Amino acid sequence: MRFIARYAKDRGRVFEIVTLYDEEMKIERVDRKKPIIKTLSHEHPAALWFERKIQDDFGIIVEDAFDKRPLVHQEQFPKNLHPMCKDFDKQELEFSEFQPYDYEVISGDGVFQVSVGPIHAGIIEPGHFHFSQAGEKMLHQEVRHFYKYRAVEKMLEGKTLLEAKSIIERISGNESIAYQMCWRDILLHSSQQKLPQALQKRHAFLLELERIIHHLTDLGFIPNDAGFGAALSFGSKLAEDARRKMKEITGHRFGFGGIDFVNKFVDTASLHEWLDSMQESIEYFEDWIIDIPSLWDRLDTTGVLPLKKAVKYDSVGVAARASGLAVDRRVNEFYLKHGFELASELSGDVGARFKVRIAEVKNSLKMMHNFLEEDETVLEPEAVKDGEYMSFTESSIGELFMAVDIKDGVIERFFVRDASFMNWQVLHVMMRNDIIADFPLINKSCDLSYAGNDL
Repeated sequence: MRFIARYAKDRGRVFEIVTLYDEEMKIERVDRKKPIIKTLSHEHPAALWFERKIQDDFGIIVEDAFDKRPLVHQEQFPKNLHPMCKDFDKQELEFSEFQPYDYEVISGDGVFQVSVGPIHAGIIEPGHFHFSQAGEKMLHQEVRHFYKYRAVEKMLEGKTLLEAKSIIERISGNESIAYQMCWRDILLHSSQQKLPQALQKRHAFLLELERIIHHLTDLGFIPNDAGFGAALSFGSKLAEDARRKMKEITGHRFGFGGIDFVNKFVDTASLHEWLDSMQESIEYFEDWIIDIPSLWDRLDTTGVLPLKKAVKYDSVGVAARASGLAVDRRVNEFYLKHGFELASELSGDVGARFKVRIAEVKNSLKMMHNFLEEDETVLEPEAVKDGEYMSFTESSIGELFMAVDIKDGVIERFFVRDASFMNWQVLHVMMRNDIIADFPLINKSCDLSYAGNDL
C-alpha cells in the first residue's frame, strides 16, 4: 500500500492517530496520560516527518523511532509545550535555552561539512541544507525546514469553512488554486452538494493554468542552473504571460479567490487563441532545447531517483512520474474524458523531470481548450454538516491531501499534507554520486514548496 499521511487529533482523554494509505485508513487511540505509538518509518521512511511532527504538536511518544529529534520546534522552542493540544492557550512564548540541532553527518578522513541556508542569496524561503562532502562529491544531505511555523492548523480551529478560505488559499502561493480545490471539495461534501459541470470545467481550467505557470518557470530555471541562461529568459516570458492570464480571469496573479461558485464570463475565443500561441511557443522551446547536447550532458544521469526508491519513499508528483511511478490524482473519469494523458519517464534524473514537465504543459494546454465553455452557472453554498472530511488534488508539485473535522459548524481539526512534505524526504537520495555544484539543479528539478511544509 502507498502511504499518504499520518496525523493526530486531541479527543480529550485520548489522542487519535490517523494513518492514511491509498487503500485504507487506520485509526489508533492512545491514553493521553501515556501517549505512546509505534513508528511506521521502518516500512515507510516518509512517515518519519509525520511522526516527529506528531511528537512536537501533541507530545505523543514514538517509542521505536530511529529519529526522535524535534521537527517543527526550533532550538529555543519551549520544552514540553505542544501547541496542537486543545488546552493550549498561550498568547506569548518564553524561549528556552538554546539547544543545538544535531544534524545527520558522515564523518571520516577527508570528509567535511557544508551548510547552506536557512538564509539564501536568491529570492527563496528559509530552508537549511546540510551536506557531508568528500571533495566535491556529496556523500549525504539533510533537509531542515519549518523556520516560520505559522500555526496555520491552530489558527483555523473555530472558523467556518468560508472564513478559513482566505487563509487556506495562501498556505502555499505556488499551489493556491490546488489548495482552493481541496477546500472546495470539502465544502461541497460537507454541504451535500454536487458541483455543476460548467463550474467543474472552469476550476479545472484554472488548476491547469496554475500548473503550466510553474512548469514553465521550472523549464526556464532548470537549464539556467546548468549554465544556459537563454532558457530562463524564454521560460520566464511564457510563465509571465500565463501569470497575467491568471490575473485577467481571477483578479489576482496567484489566483487568490479564483475558486468560487460563480461561472463568470470569459472571452473563450481569445483564450483559445492564446492557448494556441502557447502551444506553438512550447513546441518551439522543446525543439530548441532538445538539440543542445552540452545541456543534456548536465541533465542526463544527474540527480537520479530510482523507481525502487521512489516507491520506498512514497514519492508523488513529477518526481515520482519521472522515475516510472504512475501516481497522479487526475487519473479519473472527468480528466480522461477531457484529454488527460499521464506523462512519465523511466530514468528518474533531472532530464526526465524536465521532459515530464514539457509533456504536462502540452497536455494541460490541450485539456484547457476542452475545459472552455460559455456558461453563467451559479451555485449557492448551503449549510455544512458536522463530520470528518478528506479531499485530494493534483497540484503542480504533486498530490495534495487535506482533512477537515467540522463540529458545531466550525473547524475542529485542520490538517493538510503538501506533496513537498513527502518529496523533501527523498531529496537526499538524488544527491548521491553527484557534486555539490549540481545541488541547485537537482533541487530545482523537483520544484518543492517551502511554505507548503511550514504550517
